[in-house]
Amino acid sequence: MRLSRLYASAMLVSSVFASASSCFAAQPECLNSAPTQLAMDECVGRAMKADDAKLNETYTALLAKVSKDGANQLRKAQRAWVAWRDAQCEFNTMGTTGGSINSSMYGLCIDELTQEQTRRLDAQVHCKEGDLSCGAQ
Repeated sequence: MRLSRLYASAMLVSSVFASASSCFAAQPECLNSAPTQLAMDECVGRAMKADDAKLNETYTALLAKVSKDGANQLRKAQRAWVAWRDAQCEFNTMGTTGGSINSSMYGLCIDELTQEQTRRLDAQVHCKEGDLSCGAQ
């Protein structure tokens, strides 16, 4: 009985993560082998920490590249982005509020949006001189 209940729980969690894959495309590989919710939370936490470090590295590189006015605007934009990201992930994960899977789903959302922001900032870091899409910082 306990084994079948564990199997049913694992299947439910797998189906939730499978259905979430369209929302959170860049799932960490360790989710595929995480046998428990705690293991899933730890997996997502490691991915978030690594991707947040990449974001901070890219942000720092861009701050060093831009003018004083550009740096002020970048700080303002990044603060607004963090507030938007958190609110967006709260909205995106409302369907799991109160459930044990909510923290993993919220973390996956945060991680995906962090990766997207890192790509945006990295594009600014690697802009060619004269490229008007770089905001003339």
